Amino acid sequence: MDLSRFPRRRYTEGATPLEPLPRFSAELAAQCPGGRGPEVWVKRDDLLGLFPGGNKTRKLEFLVADALAQGADTLVTCGAPQSNHCRITLAAAVKEGLKCRFVIEERVPGSYSPTGGGNHFMFRLLGVEAITVVPAGSDMAAAMQQVADALAREGRKAYVIPGGGSNALGGLGYVACAQELLQQGFERSIGFDRIVVGSGSSGTHGGLLAGFLGNRVRTPIVGIGVSRDPAEQEPLVHREAQAVADLLGLDLQVPRAAVKTIGGYWQPKYSLPNPMMVEAVQWLARCEALLLDPVYTGKTMAGLIGLARAGFFVPGERLLYLHTGGLPSLFAYQDVVLGDTPVDR
Repeated sequence: MDLSRFPRRRYTEGATPLEPLPRFSAELAAQCPGGRGPEVWVKRDDLLGLFPGGNKTRKLEFLVADALAQGADTLVTCGAPQSNHCRITLAAAVKEGLKCRFVIEERVPGSYSPTGGGNHFMFRLLGVEAITVVPAGSDMAAAMQQVADALAREGRKAYVIPGGGSNALGGLGYVACAQELLQQGFERSIGFDRIVVGSGSSGTHGGLLAGFLGNRVRTPIVGIGVSRDPAEQEPLVHREAQAVADLLGLDLQVPRAAVKTIGGYWQPKYSLPNPMMVEAVQWLARCEALLLDPVYTGKTMAGLIGLARAGFFVPGERLLYLHTGGLPSLFAYQDVVLGDTPVDR
């Protein structure tokens, strides 16, 4: 697949590391049926550019290039409070000399604080131009378009980026990741039997799936839902993967059976903590010095741990966990992840 025909900005020097997690794998195996579990590795997309990194960087390489090609002077995007996507979009805007505005959906009432820590602090430090806060369930596309229309009346040109950077163009970032993984595997003579990834706005999961299928790779991808259970999540991922394949001009119908997600680890609600997430964040920090965030990677790792304990993975299989970043939001949940504030399932 030739990605060179699409405009692209490069925000990362080289490939992100592949690292084994031997201590974690051994401790996890002791809790698996028969005392045998998967050999867990991590793809460190938390070390992508636009510090402190994260999966949205890959999507923004294509989206921001398109914005620049269209002569935009302002990026407009949306997310929940503590949105990693908003923070990384703002960082890209700073790098390119653009302005940036957010529409924040307050999915949990009172969860957005203009003087809060974590990503809220980063928003202010990086110089977001304006933030519009809307209640849960708002039409985010319409709200962003209102911001874009207001800028147009001022003689400016906005480029609207969907939540999570998840559309066909943004999904090309994880087609590129699929190609990067294949090259790394070739260079190091290693392969993976399965990949585990957080599945939310669907761009990462869907783009990676399209990238593998386009390269005729059938490695199973298991998406751990961070905001929806499979009945709602899997159609989103399927549509995203097909849209990416169509944009690439592939003669490919994405098999519905290739889309696999797992629910039950994101409750009680998106971004709200649960004990499984706390266990995962503490375990990886204290076992491998690998920092996870409470909203995405912590719940995704909780899913990996839960599935392993239930015997979902083949004993001894090599499993790749895709670390999608999110470090700043960790600092907004300090009492929770340290266990000082108890949480309910």
